[in-house]
Amino acid sequence: MRSLLFVFAFALQAPAQTPAAVEKDFVVRDFKFQSGATLPEVRVHYRTIGNPGNPAVLLLHGSSGDATQLMAASFSGALFGPGQPLDATKHFLILPDLLGNGKSTRPSDGLHAKFPKYGYGDMVELEHRLVTEGLGIQHLRLVMGVSMGGMHTWMWGVRYPGMMDGLVPVAAQPVPVEGRNLLWRRILSSAIRNDPEWKGGDYTQQPRGFLSIMPMFDMLIQSPLRLGESLTGIEKADAYLQQFNEKTRTSDDANNILYRFEASWDYNPTPNLEAIQAPLLAIVFDDDELNPAETGVMERLMPRVRNGRLALIPAGNGSQGHRTQVQAGVWRDKLVEFLGSLPGRQ
Repeated sequence: MRSLLFVFAFALQAPAQTPAAVEKDFVVRDFKFQSGATLPEVRVHYRTIGNPGNPAVLLLHGSSGDATQLMAASFSGALFGPGQPLDATKHFLILPDLLGNGKSTRPSDGLHAKFPKYGYGDMVELEHRLVTEGLGIQHLRLVMGVSMGGMHTWMWGVRYPGMMDGLVPVAAQPVPVEGRNLLWRRILSSAIRNDPEWKGGDYTQQPRGFLSIMPMFDMLIQSPLRLGESLTGIEKADAYLQQFNEKTRTSDDANNILYRFEASWDYNPTPNLEAIQAPLLAIVFDDDELNPAETGVMERLMPRVRNGRLALIPAGNGSQGHRTQVQAGVWRDKLVEFLGSLPGRQ
């Protein structure tokens, strides 16, 4: 009896643990893209963490990964645990693999370059259908995304203004892709499409020409300071390039990469920023070379966002340029403050 009482008392005192992620697929039948093309089935793979009865949070990843990007310890470890801002014992977390990424429907599934041209509008519609049709959720506590997912967060605010209590786009500006961000995408697109090994998208072995372009993206999303600290000689730089190229060559498909970075063609929430109703926190980074702060875009446009606030994170300890998007410990306090200010359900 004494031992049973001890076990019972220990159970009462034991700290809550983060629930395990559950993976499922939601299939949309006869999905019509904004281009007019139709696919008989589009699969949206997703993870959920927590109890569906709790306030729901939609978390959207960036263009260079899938939902596992947000499951990394640097992100989930600072946000999802007991007592943390997105405590999975008190929230229902939804992490989809966005169209063309991860285990969701992708060009590499068989259609290759015959896959319908898609844009961010198509991707956001599929996210919305997952939430409302697949999961039966009509209201979200929060929509938060990083990089591409942050851009989608801006679009959620414009398209579905009454559906969420709060919006947090991270490392994303509410303007069309332009400047160096646009230029590198066009360089990448040209490198793939003009590579004889691409064969119009019907290759049997991965084309290699674009591998010389991808390190440019890796360079743009890192902090110049961090790169300067780590790549201190030719040998280290060459070793880094070899490792990066091998990872790129073996971890993804050239058509998937091509479609993924061309998909931003329709992104432009700028004309409709006044439509956003929910409180919005835009988190950006001073050392983000992909979205340079010196353009003044955020300072110019944020006054048009009702209940909008801007958090510019200075370069410093822990910052990694654009990659700071998943270093949640760097900007966690800003999120905590914002969530504490939201009205409505907790």
